[in-house]
Amino acid sequence: MVQLQDSNAVIYPDSDGKPMADNTKQFCWIVVIQQNLEWLFADKPDVFVTDDLLWYPVEGDNKTRVAPDVMVAFGLPKGDRGSYKQWEEENISPQVVFEILSRGNKRAEMNRKLLFYDRFGVEEYYRNPN
Repeated sequence: MVQLQDSNAVIYPDSDGKPMADNTKQFCWIVVIQQNLEWLFADKPDVFVTDDLLWYPVEGDNKTRVAPDVMVAFGLPKGDRGSYKQWEEENISPQVVFEILSRGNKRAEMNRKLLFYDRFGVEEYYRNPN
């Protein structure tokens, strides 16, 4: 039996086509923070930690999205995900976000991200002073 796809179905890409980091130093810090958080919460099955994962906070809207350098969501199981679709995650937004800036990051871009995080429920936001 052939299953037909709904032509109105919204596609949520797992990649934005952008690199995870602009340079080796930025990449190193993203990995260090993500891995240390994984280690810190290793015995907590309900803490999800990830890096560079597209977060879609609104069902039906694939344009409203961001990929934090590192994010933490409490109350959700660990595990693989192609992207973070908030409505599939008990509508829990990541509570903690880290951004590791490089020289390529523009102030306007970072301000947009901060407003996005505030709008969609991030409780703690950390970034390096670049």
